[in-house]
Amino acid sequence: MKEKEFIKDIKNILNSKYIGDDCANLQKFGIVITQDSLVEDVHFCRQFAIPYQLGYKSVMVNISDICASGAKPEYLTISLSLPEDITEDFINEFYKGAKDAAQGAEIVGGDITGSEKIYISVTAIGSTAGRRISSRANAKIGQKVIVSGNHGSSGAGLTELLAGKKESKFIKSHLMPEARKEFSRKIAENISEDYAMMDTSDGLMDALSTIAKESQVCLSVDFDKIPYDRDLESFTDWQNLLFFGGEDYELVATVPYENIQGTVIGEVKQGKGVEIRYKDKTVLYMPDDVEKKLFNHFKEEK
Repeated sequence: MKEKEFIKDIKNILNSKYIGDDCANLQKFGIVITQDSLVEDVHFCRQFAIPYQLGYKSVMVNISDICASGAKPEYLTISLSLPEDITEDFINEFYKGAKDAAQGAEIVGGDITGSEKIYISVTAIGSTAGRRISSRANAKIGQKVIVSGNHGSSGAGLTELLAGKKESKFIKSHLMPEARKEFSRKIAENISEDYAMMDTSDGLMDALSTIAKESQVCLSVDFDKIPYDRDLESFTDWQNLLFFGGEDYELVATVPYENIQGTVIGEVKQGKGVEIRYKDKTVLYMPDDVEKKLFNHFKEEK
């Protein structure tokens, strides 16, 4: 059983209207809230990331979720479960990285306990004041599909790390991502209709497919318009990295023509799935096709 199936079961059991997006929009309090966890040897390895980078990324991925909702990042808490070999220097460097990543948001508490490996859990709270909050289910036929930044760089960085490389622009993209706060703000403060927005933590194709599925529409994308670092083409599987590499933490949104803030890569159409238009062919990806290629946190059932 995979992560999304677990989430579906949890949502059904709790019968909660808040579960489904990366952030729960608590309108009564004017906030959104999200939580994300990182597990040693599942999401990161100590041999690849120094404590500063680990603290930085742990916070930044949660800020990215707040940005995907359209809210303003305000507060964070950090809970750590740590093995006996962790030193005071690790804690100092981890929190220096976390503080730098917060960039105006404030770390206000958390918890520390013992464990056999490093477990990191971060909760982030964002303010919705003066902003229209997104939902994956809000894509409308006729809206444009837009993205921030380049895609595939983080996956390329992980590939290089696993191959023994120590430093490159792609490795930096993987270890120290940047949440797209300004991209998010410009949309959320100026848009006049409901819209969908999601980050690419699990890859560009996952974000496109999830929005299409939850909104019951087709996202039609022109491959040649997707922005990426041209050096990505030096990797044999570069198109797979672009779509499925994950952890770029760029934003994908569907907006009306007059609100375009980023790179337009396609449009929302009637239908289902994600349609990728190449020069010589068109390929339709349905949710099951996408799921088979995504990173799975859980071992497959026998």
